[in-house]
Amino acid sequence: MKRPSLVLCCALLGLVPTACGPGSDPDPGVDRSDSSTVDLDHLTITVSGRAEVFPEAARLLDAQGQPAPTLDGVALTLEEPLRVGVNDADSILGRGDIGADGAFSVPEVPVRDIHLSLAASLELEGFVRSSTVVFDTVFTRTRPRTDIIDARAWALPNAFHDALTRAVGEMEIRAHTSDRARTLREAGFILGRVVDAAGAPVAGARVVLDRGDLANRIYYPAPDFQSADQTGTSATGLFLYVHSGAEAETFSLSIQGTQDYLPRNAGATPGMGLVLTLYPGSYPP
Repeated sequence: MKRPSLVLCCALLGLVPTACGPGSDPDPGVDRSDSSTVDLDHLTITVSGRAEVFPEAARLLDAQGQPAPTLDGVALTLEEPLRVGVNDADSILGRGDIGADGAFSVPEVPVRDIHLSLAASLELEGFVRSSTVVFDTVFTRTRPRTDIIDARAWALPNAFHDALTRAVGEMEIRAHTSDRARTLREAGFILGRVVDAAGAPVAGARVVLDRGDLANRIYYPAPDFQSADQTGTSATGLFLYVHSGAEAETFSLSIQGTQDYLPRNAGATPGMGLVLTLYPGSYPP
């Protein structure tokens, strides 16, 4: 189906205006090939996609002889994760359930009050609470104006979280949190992946923050999750940010030595993990 186009005339709701002409793309950063534009007076959209166990987590479970858990019937929440971290009562924007095939679709999601990002959150027994970014205002400088389709919500089993915690090390986590936490869940964390334009993981990438005081909190787990270093991504393209275990913090992430990857909105809060993918350009592979 032909992608919708929308002419932007001015800043929307106090955000930086985006100048464009006929045929320009209203919502880079998301797949909207079969989506429709929304009513700008009401600003509600439908968010649809699939929820799955994180790929490396599924492989880890398989290596341990455990099947990947089913997500059938699990509740899914659409939220602005960085507002959840400060207990904003309006951070929850929609709710739905995951189908037998992992599919979800949440209609009438109000997006007028989104500040930085929109994420799909999963919280269920046997898993770490995770919030996967499905829209980032960095790509548009404004709220989404079309439905979001083919989104991914990644589930993080406890066994995978425990492997990541061991890779970073309890001593390092305690040091970063002033002894407030011994695990990534307790500290709060970001799990990210750096990919190229084709969606393949990028090895050797270094993730940098716009806050120098947090620079030493980035780790790169080894492919077997037996260790982690601070040199650069392995063949998996994965990186971890270890939070302080204290109040929520926000910042931006970018890739050192290249301007192909736009700086991304991010943040962390204790008790949960933010999941995101860093890719070049304005559209996900």
